[in-house]
Amino acid sequence: MLPKAAPPWQTNPTIKASLAAGPMQTFDSDGVQIAYLDLAPTGEGTGDPIVLIHGFASSHAVNWVNTQWTKTLTHAGRRVVLYDNRGHGRSQKLYDPEAYHSNIMAEDARRLMDHLSIERADIMGYSMGARISSHLTLAHPKRVRSLLLGGLGIHLVEGVGLPLGIADAMEAPSLADLTDPMQRMFRAFAENTGSDLRALAACIRGTRQTLSKEEVGHIAVPTLVSVGTKDDVSGSGPELAALIPGAQSFAIEGRDHNLAVGDRTHKQAVVEFLARRP
Repeated sequence: MLPKAAPPWQTNPTIKASLAAGPMQTFDSDGVQIAYLDLAPTGEGTGDPIVLIHGFASSHAVNWVNTQWTKTLTHAGRRVVLYDNRGHGRSQKLYDPEAYHSNIMAEDARRLMDHLSIERADIMGYSMGARISSHLTLAHPKRVRSLLLGGLGIHLVEGVGLPLGIADAMEAPSLADLTDPMQRMFRAFAENTGSDLRALAACIRGTRQTLSKEEVGHIAVPTLVSVGTKDDVSGSGPELAALIPGAQSFAIEGRDHNLAVGDRTHKQAVVEFLARRP
């Protein structure tokens, strides 16, 4: 009998290195096992909690640890809570698109806060994670101290997420069978992160909810919208910020959708925003 293959987080160098942030724990989110980290602040500060929600085909490790966000925020005196979205990383894999509705995924974040007895937190999401964060804020406004949307601009209102062709790319026999540049980019990224391709296809098909201009206008917490100036996925950051009362917009200069997340100026803008917000 052949030996059982090791899980991707034990063999993928990127994921192995990221786990140095600490051992993951799991909790039950209405029957779905969600893996998370709860990191204490390492620098002087208030210890206020911030919840980080990663993007599609990524993970807590790729989106937040490897990009040094966890180091930046804990050094700034924040308690950092981050997790793998359902269907991603070390969380449970589901194959029904209906299990990935943005409202359902937002409840995973809310239940994690309940699990950790966090009454109120800053919420930061990137790309799909920003969409989830917006739904969380509208559903539970008293639980959100501030909202930080990265890698998602006006497409929160005018778009439904990544093209459905990305789901097809996840189901293609191999990367070599794809010719479309965006399909190839996301398939290669998913393979590099050791993702479950069938779960990601279901996620793309299920997480396609927009918010209306009226709904976005009801976001009543301090909000920062950060989008790369070369990002052709997110839509305009200033256009979205203009719809949210009092929201601020930050342009991540010279960065596309993939590189904007870990940009140094992006981190600086977030830390300064958190220091200013009530």
